[in-house]
Amino acid sequence: MENIVEKINRLKKEKNAIILAHYYQDPSIQDVADFLGDSLALAQAAQKTNADVIVFCGVHFMAETAKILNPDKIVVMPDLNAGCSLADSAPADKFKKWVEEHPGHTVISYINCSAEVKALSDIICTSSNAEKIIRSVPEDIPICFAPDKYLGSYLIKKTGRHMVLWNGTCQVHETFSEKELISLQRKHPNALVLAHPECPENILHYADYIGSTSGIIKYATESPNKEFIIATEEGIIHQLKKKNPDKIFYPLANLNGCACNQCPHMRVHTLDKLLAALENLEPQITMDEGLRQRALKPLLKMLELSK
Repeated sequence: MENIVEKINRLKKEKNAIILAHYYQDPSIQDVADFLGDSLALAQAAQKTNADVIVFCGVHFMAETAKILNPDKIVVMPDLNAGCSLADSAPADKFKKWVEEHPGHTVISYINCSAEVKALSDIICTSSNAEKIIRSVPEDIPICFAPDKYLGSYLIKKTGRHMVLWNGTCQVHETFSEKELISLQRKHPNALVLAHPECPENILHYADYIGSTSGIIKYATESPNKEFIIATEEGIIHQLKKKNPDKIFYPLANLNGCACNQCPHMRVHTLDKLLAALENLEPQITMDEGLRQRALKPLLKMLELSK
């Protein structure tokens, strides 16, 4: 009798489906994925796939991105309730008004936003390519950056470019504890601090490396160091341990003192829901074609600049 993983693998072949998953997914989901990555890598994988069906194990804006890039493919999510606090912080109607209040600005939106917000933007970016995207804009053209204010603040310091920032945050990264970080450093003085740029400045101040999830994995894997403090969603530690079994990774605790800072939206997907999505090809991501076309333009600019 087939177990659930065997059923998933059989259905993938029968339906010419590919499973794309983010590093913040539950380890059980990560282990059945055909491709794991951060937001940029997942967008690139979605653009290149020859599969007829894309099963997206991430949050809603990621699956939307796959649909924007693949209008003729079936895109399903195991659970449509996988939202994003950062994307929710930028409602399209308020964002449109904000853009209109800043005429002449190039609007760069972090990929963690809705299709409607993408459609109102000039260029999309991810934490992997944001610095490159910003530097691509001529210095005499002002920039609006949304929706993550902490990523925006980090990029202002990194590039020296003044930007008008939207006031949005990620509920996971904004709750890391500086007190707990200092405590971890005292306990593990040889550990390097690896942080995602969605973290507030008081956390990034201690970081030995700041980068995207894929950047953090690459840095830890290539570093001769053996101990690391990880300031991003703890799902990444599964891949860090698989790639580096001889190294130790300490998840940074949140303000409540719990070293369990998980994204509640990422974690709604389960193997049972993944199997059901493959069996029924539901729930599907659908989108108005006009909206898709408008959101596609800034995404393609990002992908072109990321080559």
